[in-house]
Amino acid sequence: MRRPGYRQPLKQQLSGVKAMFTRLSIAVIVLVICMFMLMSAMSSSNSNIPSAEINAEALWGTAASDGWRPSSAPRSDWPPPPSESNGYLRVRCNGGLNQQRSAICNAVLAARIMNATLVLPELDANSFWHDDSGFQGIYDVEHFIKTLKYDVRIVESIPEIRKNGKVKKIKAKQIRPPRDAPISWYTTEALKMMKEHGAIYLTPFSHRLEEEIDYPEYQRLRCRVNYHALQFKPHIMELSNSIVSKLRSQGHFMTIHLRFEMDMLAFAGCFDIFSPEEQKILKKYRQENFAEKRLVYDERRAIGKCPLTPEEVGLILRAMGFDNSTRIYLAAGELFGGERFMKPFRSMFPRLENHSTVDTTGELGKNTRGLLGSAVDYMVCLLSDIFMPTYDGPSNFANNLLGHRLYYGFRTTIRPDRKALAPIFINREKGHTAGFEEAVRRAMLKTNFGGPHKRISPESFYTNSWPECFCKKSAVNPADKCPPDDISQTLDSQLESEGISDFEASGSNLTSAVDK
Repeated sequence: MRRPGYRQPLKQQLSGVKAMFTRLSIAVIVLVICMFMLMSAMSSSNSNIPSAEINAEALWGTAASDGWRPSSAPRSDWPPPPSESNGYLRVRCNGGLNQQRSAICNAVLAARIMNATLVLPELDANSFWHDDSGFQGIYDVEHFIKTLKYDVRIVESIPEIRKNGKVKKIKAKQIRPPRDAPISWYTTEALKMMKEHGAIYLTPFSHRLEEEIDYPEYQRLRCRVNYHALQFKPHIMELSNSIVSKLRSQGHFMTIHLRFEMDMLAFAGCFDIFSPEEQKILKKYRQENFAEKRLVYDERRAIGKCPLTPEEVGLILRAMGFDNSTRIYLAAGELFGGERFMKPFRSMFPRLENHSTVDTTGELGKNTRGLLGSAVDYMVCLLSDIFMPTYDGPSNFANNLLGHRLYYGFRTTIRPDRKALAPIFINREKGHTAGFEEAVRRAMLKTNFGGPHKRISPESFYTNSWPECFCKKSAVNPADKCPPDDISQTLDSQLESEGISDFEASGSNLTSAVDK
């Protein structure tokens, strides 16, 4: 038999639950209202943010320098090379023109570090270039030697020596340097071999000296080599200047290094936008030339690891305010995939040129894949009003040009942030086109357009030599102050005090036989 009052506590319990549910419902409603009001406020706030604007017209000028100017002259004690060296240094610079260029800078620095006489660097006539022009065929040898007379002794070949009445050739000891070898390797292992054999031959010599060296004078020497001593032969300079004059005769012009080529696409592992037959070609090239690695296109694309397509490059420029009257010079090899990839770009920017369309001599048509074509493209890109690299990962051409244009007076560069742009392009492909150009402009506003900026790894010294190779007339930090304008006279007097004449400093006297 149930006790009286049994149901009463249950009713009270249900009543409590109901009250609690009511209070909870009210709390949820209040929370929803608050969130709605907050989102409305945020939306209102965002609507008041001015749209991202880029003044395309202003980009035709140089970037703001903030008082900095290029200077690679020594700012501390920099004695001339001693009258006697420790031996001869030969190097073989492998890779393309710009990889070789970096290697030449490193070779000069290595010779200075070891107090060695540098033999004119050898340029690898590799299977890709099919070009045996060599250093003498591309660069002005006399200018190279004369410009570096304060820094190293340079000869065109290892001389014969006379020993015990007999003429004998010095045989260089061949060594394979470690990649990114520290200075200590050159002052110990390499120097020991040089003293033992009289000459050493470092091969291959690409990326064989560390880039980040905590001694500004060594870094400035690299800049003297790269931006002053390495000058193309007169006929290459004349051809380049004639092309630039033709392009500029109708106003400003932009150069684009469109790296949508087979080797770079295979390296990046970006295959899915191509036909099955084209994918086979790319995968085969990758297997033959690069290390095996699992690469998923969607993953690579999402983080900006794929080269920009020509259409994407065009969309970026249109979003930035450049119209179809913009004159563009394309510095690139053969684009993979043919005209179907170029057609959208050409429809946006019909005023396209390359070295074959503006070269009236026909010289470049005979050397499209050789060092000459690369040298002319380099000079046209250096002298253009705006330079845009579309893939500056392992591209030595783009990276070296970015550094040279910075040194050449902070000339405007447009460097797309592929990682920031990737989701914007992916959304567009999914049909979300609203606000596309605004999003592109916001991403581009965060990039650097060629002004001085701090070098942060993995950015290369050859891409950004600031601040070591720059100075200010009125600098707070004494280390940043520009050297005196008569620095060359000071260095000349140092050479004279060492009893070394201009002729001797050029290295010409070292080619004579030495009687021992």
